Amino acid sequence: MNYDAIVEMLRDTPGYADQIAHIEYIPGRKASYAETELPLHPILQDILKGRGIDQLYLHQAQAIDRIRAGENVVSITPTASGKSMIYLLPTIEAVLEDHRSRALFLFPTKALAQDQMAKLNEFGLFPKVRFATYDGDTPQDERTYVRSGAHIVFSNPDMLHTAILPGHTQWVRYFANLKFVVLDEIHTYRGVFGAHVSQVMRRLRRICRQYGSDPQFIGCSATIANPGELFQSLTGLDATVIDEDGSPAGKRTFVFWNPPPVTKDGARRSTHTESAKLFAHLTQHRLRTLTFAKARKSAELIVKYTRESLSQDSPDLEARIKTYRAGFTAEQRRDIERGLQTGELMGVAATSALELGVDIGDLDATILTGYPGTIASAWQQAGRSGRDGRHSLSALIAMDNPLDQYLMRHPDYFFGRPHERSVVNTRNKRIRALHMECAAFELPLGDRDWEILGPGSLEIACELAEAESLVYRNDKWYYRGDNYPARLFSIRSASTRSYRIRDITGQGALLGEVEEARAFHTIHEGAIYLHQGDAYLVHEFNQDTLEAKVCLTDATYYTEPREVTNISIAEELLRKPMGATEVCFGEVVVSNQVFGYRRKQLYTDTTVSIEDLDLPEQVFETEAFWYTVPADVSNDLMDAGHDLGGSIHAAEHACIGLMPLHCVCDRWDIGGVSASCHFDTGLATVFVYDGYAGGIGIAEESYTRIEELLLATLECIVACPCTEGCPSCIQSPKCGNNNEPLDKAGAIYLLARLLKIDLPKPVTN
Repeated sequence: MNYDAIVEMLRDTPGYADQIAHIEYIPGRKASYAETELPLHPILQDILKGRGIDQLYLHQAQAIDRIRAGENVVSITPTASGKSMIYLLPTIEAVLEDHRSRALFLFPTKALAQDQMAKLNEFGLFPKVRFATYDGDTPQDERTYVRSGAHIVFSNPDMLHTAILPGHTQWVRYFANLKFVVLDEIHTYRGVFGAHVSQVMRRLRRICRQYGSDPQFIGCSATIANPGELFQSLTGLDATVIDEDGSPAGKRTFVFWNPPPVTKDGARRSTHTESAKLFAHLTQHRLRTLTFAKARKSAELIVKYTRESLSQDSPDLEARIKTYRAGFTAEQRRDIERGLQTGELMGVAATSALELGVDIGDLDATILTGYPGTIASAWQQAGRSGRDGRHSLSALIAMDNPLDQYLMRHPDYFFGRPHERSVVNTRNKRIRALHMECAAFELPLGDRDWEILGPGSLEIACELAEAESLVYRNDKWYYRGDNYPARLFSIRSASTRSYRIRDITGQGALLGEVEEARAFHTIHEGAIYLHQGDAYLVHEFNQDTLEAKVCLTDATYYTEPREVTNISIAEELLRKPMGATEVCFGEVVVSNQVFGYRRKQLYTDTTVSIEDLDLPEQVFETEAFWYTVPADVSNDLMDAGHDLGGSIHAAEHACIGLMPLHCVCDRWDIGGVSASCHFDTGLATVFVYDGYAGGIGIAEESYTRIEELLLATLECIVACPCTEGCPSCIQSPKCGNNNEPLDKAGAIYLLARLLKIDLPKPVTN
C-alpha cells in the first residue's frame, strides 16, 4: 500500500483546507536477536518452534537471563514487541521444573487478562501447567479450584485488594510457593490508581513474607522516561531496566491533522467530524482502521458520522464499521475483536479500552481523535496498526485546546522528545491510612512491617489508633472495626464514598456510581447525566442516602456547574527562585462550592439559563505549587492597560492545559486558583494543585520543571492566532467562572516579565 499516495489523495478530498500540519516518515527497523545464557526448557523450545519462533528478540533474551538470575525486572518496549514472552517463558519454565511454583499475573483490565490467558492457552500445556482467571466474574464454585490448583493466576489489582489479600488464609499453599508477580502495563498505574496500587503491592509483599515466600516482581510497560523509578514507587523494590528493543517495526507515516478555523476568533471545525471523514476515506480505500476517541459518546458519534458518509458512496461498507467501548458485554467485545482479526470488520471506533495489548489482528491505519494525554499512550494507540511489520498510517487529529494545538505547532516535541515521567505519590497519607487498616485486618501490624509499608507508617498507625480504627496491645496493632475495610473503597478513586445513580423511569435500575468528590459537579439536582449515549435528567440528589434519581430526557441542552474555589497555604515545603519571582511547593487546603449551573444548548453552546443550587462546601487538603507576582510587575502590567485578574487567570488556564506534556496526568486531575491579592501571600498569586485529597504527585513534579512549563505556556498563548483568547490557548472547559475574566495580552506580558525574557509579539490572523 502506497501511503504517500493516500496522503496526497487526502489533500485532494472535498473540504480539504490545509489540515495536514506535519508529516513524519518513520523508518522501519530490523529485528535484533539474542540467545539466553542457558537454553530454554526443551518443552518450551518445541512450543516456540511449533509457533515459527526460532530466535528470541534481544530484549526478551536479556530479560529472561536477568529473571533467571533472581532479579526483579522491568521491560519497556513498544506495542507488539513480544513483552508477554518476557514473563510467560520464565514462569512456565519454573512450573515445569517444580510443580509447586506459583505465579500471579496482574493486568489493569479484565479484557487484557483474558487476552493474555488465551495466549498461554495456545501453548497447549494444560493441565501440565494449570492456569485460570480470578476476578469478579469468576463463579464461586470455580474459585476453590483456582486457589488450590492453578499454577498461574490471572487477575487485577482490584481483586487482589478486595478478595485475595483479605482472604489470604484460603490461599496458604499459593502464597507459600509464590515465585513471580507480574505487573503488566505499569504505565497505566498513575495518579490515584497508582497510589493505591503501590500500597496493595506492599500489602502483598507482607502477606508473602508471612508464608515464607519472597517473589520476584516483573513489570512491563510502554515507553516512559522513568521506568525504574515508577517500578520502585509501585513495589518498593529496585529492578533491572530492560529498554533495548530488539523487535522489528515496519515503516510508519504519521500525519498531524489540524481542523481548520471556522470563525474569526480561530475556533476550529469539529474534531469528531474531521475524524469521521478521515475514517470513511481510509475505509473506502480498504484500509482496516482503528479510530480512538476519548469518550464513549465520541466513539458513537464518529461511527454514526462515518456510516452516514459511507452510506452515500460505499453502502457495502456501512455495516462493517462498529463501536468498541466499556459498557459492552464481554461477549460483545469478543465478537468485535474476532471481527477485526478475521477482516469481517473494516474498522472500529474505540475508547482507550483497545489501547492496551488485546489481540485484534493486523491493521493498516490508526486515527487518534485528540491527543490522548501522554506520548506513551499516543504511541500505544498508533502502534495498534502495522503490527505485522508492514508500512502503516497513523493520524493525530487535534482538538481545540492548548495541548493539542501546541503539538500541531511543535511536532518535534512529540517525535524528538523523550517520553514523559510517570508519577506515583507514595506519601499520600489518606490513601496510606486506608491500606494500613486493610493490612491490620489481614494481619496484626508489628515493628517489622514498617520497612515494607514505608517511612512514616508508625506515625500513621498512631493516628489511626487515636481515631479508634486500630488498637495497640501486646506489641501489635490490631484492626478494631466490625466491617471489611477493603470493601469500603475503590482503588481507582480517591473517595471512600460514592453516590448511586438510579433510573426511576423503569424499575429503579442502577446506572452507575459517581465518587463523592465529583458528585456535586455531575449529578446535582437539575444536571444532565450521560450514560451509554442517553441523556438523563437528575430529579433528586440525596446527600443522606448518597443517591441520585434520574430519568430519560430528550432535552436539547447540557449542564455545566458554576463553582467557586478558594485555597489557603497550610505548609510551605520547598521554595526556589524563578526569573523575577519565586515558586513554592507545599501543602494547601482547598475549599470548593458548587453554587449553581448553566443550561447550555447542544451544538451551539449558547447559555439557555442560569440556575442556583444550595450545596455545602467541600474541603480537602492536597499539594500545590504556586508563584507570586511582585508588586512592581503587577503595577507595570496594569499601567500597560492590562487586567491583573484576567492576566493571571489566563496564565493559570494555559499552564494547566499544557501540564500533561511534562508528566503523565490528565488536566482533569489538576485544579487551579488565581487571586489578584491572596490573603496568605499579600500578592497576586497563581496556584496549581492536585485535585485529590493528599496529593498525587503532579504538582510536585511540575514544580521541579516550572520554568520549562511556563516557557511552553507563554509560547502557546503567543502562537495562537486568536485575538481575545480561545479554547486553543487560555479558555478552559472546566472553569467554574465561565472563563471570566481573561486577558490574553496581559498573560503574555505577565509571563514574559516573570521569566525575564523579551516581550514577544502575538500571532494574529
